[in-house]
Amino acid sequence: MPLSAPNCALLVIDMQYDFMPGGALAVADGDTLPPLINRLGTHFTQVIVTQDWHPAGHISFASSHPGYKPFESITLPYGPQTLWPDHCIQGSHGARLHEDLDLPHAQLILRKGCNAHIDSYSAFLEADRTTATGLTGYLKERGIDTVFVAGLALDFCVSWTAQDARKAGFTTYVIEDACRAIDMNGSLENAWKTMLACGVGRMQSEDLIVP
Repeated sequence: MPLSAPNCALLVIDMQYDFMPGGALAVADGDTLPPLINRLGTHFTQVIVTQDWHPAGHISFASSHPGYKPFESITLPYGPQTLWPDHCIQGSHGARLHEDLDLPHAQLILRKGCNAHIDSYSAFLEADRTTATGLTGYLKERGIDTVFVAGLALDFCVSWTAQDARKAGFTTYVIEDACRAIDMNGSLENAWKTMLACGVGRMQSEDLIVP
């Protein structure tokens, strides 16, 4: 099946400055990904880009919970929540997509994490696991049934997006070398175990495009 087929889409997750080296929630080597993702993008007609887009004072920020520090965990009404440094605040430089990302034919930029009271790793469902972003309907109405996921961070937003894509009925692949991970307390290994267990495919960019 050609990647340019109308039923295939590339999902590019959170390629934003706050997730790059030097950013508020940096992912090591995240800034090395744009050239490869750009190259992958040229093989897809359907490209969707996501953007973390938090209001100031978001519930997932450690600064919103006196006495807590980033990367500690608390329980919120929807369940366990890792607390993060303030990041990807709406309209900030850190929330901007990396300037080297060159996907001019992307037809949708989906902003997530906009609800001040619910975190959102996945591009499909917020962390309460019931509030939908609308991406499932967008893809299905356009006849897309197969998605390939790349971007940041592999063990959080990429993993949750891939799992939810599979649960929504999409054939789903994560392009491993087109992602980077935070890898906190075994999170990367756990993410792969969970993704593979629910039927997400694991592949490399060379499996899709000729070097």
